[in-house]
Amino acid sequence: MDILFWILIFLTTFCIMEFNAWWMHKYVMHGFLWNLHEDHHHKQHDSWFEKNDFFFVFYAVISIGLKIAHSELDLWWALPMSAGIFAYGVAYFIVHDIFIHQRFKWLRKANNVYARGVRRAHKIHHKHIGKEKGENFGMLVVPLKYFK
Repeated sequence: MDILFWILIFLTTFCIMEFNAWWMHKYVMHGFLWNLHEDHHHKQHDSWFEKNDFFFVFYAVISIGLKIAHSELDLWWALPMSAGIFAYGVAYFIVHDIFIHQRFKWLRKANNVYARGVRRAHKIHHKHIGKEKGENFGMLVVPLKYFK
């Protein structure tokens, strides 16, 4: 298949994942699966792991399933979709878990306009420790007001 189609599907999938993550975060994590996400807002545990980490497994299974569909069913478009979901997962892990929450002590000195905006928006999100009244459910796309 033409490499341009592959790249287009990869980039489209990556971008759609941001809006999918926003929707899942607002309506699923802060909705009927709050019991899995709650420990991310209330640090009432001593473990490095959180129940919230299981959401990564959900997207990993989808990405792996698409890779298998590509291999077993010869669906060429499933591979760039799988790669787009995987790449978004890596970006989310780097921005959310490493950069913002410092689960690893890397990227501590990042202090550009984008980094400050992402940190501000996420800080406002965590200001609300309950499942209601939340805001800023996305990760990579942040409202412009946080860049001022």
